Amino acid sequence: MLHFIKNLVKENNFLSLAGNLSFSVFGLLSFIILTRSLNKSDFGDFVLFTALCTTVDLFRFGLTRTAITRFVSGSDENEKRQFLGSSFLIGLILIGLCLVILTPAYIFFSDAIASNGYTYFLKWYPLMALVSLPWNNAIAFLQAEQKFQRILWLTTINVGSFLVFLILNFFIFHLGVEEIIIAQIATNILASAVSIFKKWDGLTDIFSSTRETILKLFHFGKYSMGTSLGSSLLKSADTFIIGLSPVLGSTGIALYAIPMKFTEFFEIPIRSFVATAFPKMARVSMLNDIAGFKKIFYTYSGAITILLVPFIVFAFVFAAEFIWILGGSEYKDSADLIGNVFRIFCIYGILLPFDRLTGVALDSLNKPKSNLYKVLVMLTANVIGDFIAVFVFKSLFFVALATVVFTLIGMYFGYYFLNREIKLEFPEVFRHGWRFYTDAYNSFLNRKHG
Repeated sequence: MLHFIKNLVKENNFLSLAGNLSFSVFGLLSFIILTRSLNKSDFGDFVLFTALCTTVDLFRFGLTRTAITRFVSGSDENEKRQFLGSSFLIGLILIGLCLVILTPAYIFFSDAIASNGYTYFLKWYPLMALVSLPWNNAIAFLQAEQKFQRILWLTTINVGSFLVFLILNFFIFHLGVEEIIIAQIATNILASAVSIFKKWDGLTDIFSSTRETILKLFHFGKYSMGTSLGSSLLKSADTFIIGLSPVLGSTGIALYAIPMKFTEFFEIPIRSFVATAFPKMARVSMLNDIAGFKKIFYTYSGAITILLVPFIVFAFVFAAEFIWILGGSEYKDSADLIGNVFRIFCIYGILLPFDRLTGVALDSLNKPKSNLYKVLVMLTANVIGDFIAVFVFKSLFFVALATVVFTLIGMYFGYYFLNREIKLEFPEVFRHGWRFYTDAYNSFLNRKHG
């Protein structure tokens, strides 16, 4: 039994899950403290700032992160360093572009937008982008190398140190939104310093970059960047459009953020399994092993869906209790609305694994353009649905309902594009997914009695 546990904690799927779980738990605790440290309006401004940062981050890292994972997975040591250095160089260029656009916007337009969270973004994002580049670049490289224990350490340093600050702020400092943003910048500096010291980031490999590796990353990444940006907007567009409403505004953002936060727990196993599935699928794709590719796709998409079902049913039943844990007594008057929105997100959680895995499979097959088209169709449906929900129905419930609709659309288009490449059989998803758990259980019994 002890031998089994030792092997388990070294296994990549477990380490990836542990990394994503720790990141989400720290994030959830930070969220709970923030809802109790700030009033609804200030909290809504912070959520808007974070959503904007996340969206632009995915624009920046979308150009290189997926491409790094795909190309590094099948490269020798010299090529790996060339790709890593090229990725860092591209990151610096994009930061310069952000600086050129956002700094003048802050100087000339900050007075006009001072009443909401956009001004914090214009002011602080260029610095945030610079200090977060090394550790984010390191994450992409370490994922390609399947070094999930190192990823776990980096994410813990970043989000763990921010959580410590928030606890101290809640009990001692009582600082406002802008000071909290500055502290978040400081925690990114800490994680990046570790990445630079360990040479995981690519800073010292910039001069190893070549025109060929830069172009490879760019040509693949121009589609994956659009996909990453579109995927981010699928979630953050809700926040942006709610923020435009004179009726819902920052308070509406704060209310919507509470059930939205719990969807991150649905995504923990998805991100964890995807982190191990993507390099595997990329590797067998380059070997033209279609049967092996389909087996990996079926197994991972089925296993994640089966894993999520009991947790989502539990969350659906106890939605009110979860809302109270996250928001506290200040959100008691809106508990029914938030609870119903959360239950809609539970339906979204069941659909998410298959949708996400079809996108990863298309990238693995070097079909990022198809994945981009899929995401753009979903984004268009979501934006249209959000505008109708916010400006016609003036309802957060209908905003959440639009999320379910665009996910169903994504599932259809993901299946359509992937089926053109590898001829899928949908029932195999659940057959292979169930076999994943039966094989794991039989392996456990054999080890136990062996």
